[in-house]
Amino acid sequence: MTRHTGLDAVILDYNGVIGLQPTRSQWLRLARTASWPDDDLTGFQRAFWSAREPYDAGQLSDMAYWARVLGSHPGPRLLRELLTADTDMWTGTDEHVLAVLRRAHRTGLPMVLLSNAPRHLSDVLDTHDWQQLMTQALYSARLEACKPDPSAYHHALAATGARNPARVLLVDDRADNCQAARSLGLTALHYTGQPADLEAALLPTA
Repeated sequence: MTRHTGLDAVILDYNGVIGLQPTRSQWLRLARTASWPDDDLTGFQRAFWSAREPYDAGQLSDMAYWARVLGSHPGPRLLRELLTADTDMWTGTDEHVLAVLRRAHRTGLPMVLLSNAPRHLSDVLDTHDWQQLMTQALYSARLEACKPDPSAYHHALAATGARNPARVLLVDDRADNCQAARSLGLTALHYTGQPADLEAALLPTA
């Protein structure tokens, strides 16, 4: 298969592109593990996200993050249960997307993962078979920088080995991350859940 002539490499987001968004039942499982009232899932999600960026950026330990969410430090057993339920929410993958990526991989197109993810989740994602498609996997907790911080994109661009940013495509489900990439000279696809859009961007036409 011939490589797509318009691209030298692609940088892929994980959640919302390769990874599926958590279901309501997964959110409820995590909230119940945290002993949060079932009728206040919105409040739990607000607490969950309020400290997520510094957690994703490697600035908070697992214990420190969950202490902020809960308002008190969880014991070791509860912390393990929270980490398990949290990680399980983010490990489901979109097989249609992976099918496109496998075809793109066969063309020789370098693919780099760039994900905002805490250390524990990063370690788990590294064990998945689809990682074989990636030239390198970069995570915010290890880089100590979350998208849309320019340094995250600089790390990913270096990992692709490409010299011309305009020939590198970022695929991300967040518009702000795509805009940040464009401001640095990269091309970007704001992914909205349509594998056909990804196929058109990555695969050569007949």
